[in-house]
Amino acid sequence: MKLSDFDFELPDDLIAVRPCSPRTHAKLLVAKKGGISDAQVFNLIDELRAGDRLVLNNTKVIPARLTGQRWRDSAQGRVSSKIEVTLLGPTTIGNWTALVKPLRKVNEGERIVFFDGFEAQLVGKSNGQAELAFNLSGDAFDLALAEAGNMPLPPYIAAMRAPDEQDKDDYQTVFAKEKGAVAAPTASLHFDQDLLDQLAQKGVEFTYVTLHVGAGTFLPVKVDDISNHKMHAEWGQVTPQAVAEINQTKQTGGRVIPVGTTALRLIESAAKNGAMTPWTGETDIFITPGFEFQITDGLMTNFHLPKSTLMMLVSALMGPERIKEIYAHAIANGYRFFSYGDSSLLLPD
Repeated sequence: MKLSDFDFELPDDLIAVRPCSPRTHAKLLVAKKGGISDAQVFNLIDELRAGDRLVLNNTKVIPARLTGQRWRDSAQGRVSSKIEVTLLGPTTIGNWTALVKPLRKVNEGERIVFFDGFEAQLVGKSNGQAELAFNLSGDAFDLALAEAGNMPLPPYIAAMRAPDEQDKDDYQTVFAKEKGAVAAPTASLHFDQDLLDQLAQKGVEFTYVTLHVGAGTFLPVKVDDISNHKMHAEWGQVTPQAVAEINQTKQTGGRVIPVGTTALRLIESAAKNGAMTPWTGETDIFITPGFEFQITDGLMTNFHLPKSTLMMLVSALMGPERIKEIYAHAIANGYRFFSYGDSSLLLPD
């Protein structure tokens, strides 16, 4: 298929730069056999049934965007340059890969100071990325990062406004636990504890998996023939407990519904012959129309960018023509798009 098959016109005023408040009052488009209906996220209690299992990604977004100063002696005395850093992930030796802007202004061996007592040394450059060695580690690093860092908002939001303190709550799920993501599993941002409790009382069950969402999730597809696109890899884990829970639901006839494309990609990575197996590692699974889903019975997800890999994923789940109908309905009815936008519950026939 061609990249143009996943394009559509989206009015700029439908791009959300702040989330709905309260979280559960965001719109919810429900697409299932028989048509499309409009609801709100708190109406999930009416759409799900006892025995269904929601699969939730419990990754925790770190405040990965930092602003510091690079100092250098010159003929005019000591001068500095503003340096912006976005952490991408830890290396095996405890350093961090990062995007550094402007990278050309920092030489290997130089230090970037974020505040007194918190700094990083540039130890390498490769493929437009930097490797940084911080002067702190463990809990001290986490505390310093929480003080100095901002949430790494998606590029299209960051272009419209700067991140602020409110984003540290808004851009984190209520069940975030495992630190390591530099982008939120945004479909899960719509839940609060009260809704989770109501669903549990109805008999809906929950399984937690971990996929650390990377900055590569925002990379555009640059090839016309989508079969030539190479997905970015992200680290994930499906524990034996999660496997047992999901397999039990499949065996007893319940529906397995991942919340978000990250959870879906992870469980399909860990699926073999229609069942789950424990899994830890990096996945670069690329789901496009024609993909045979082994575990997924539905998906709760936000509305995605035109020509993105996530548009290809939802097209694979619902069918390309059906997803065009769903998105046309969303646009006509004023649904808000992307990370801070509204939600959908997609239940294929």
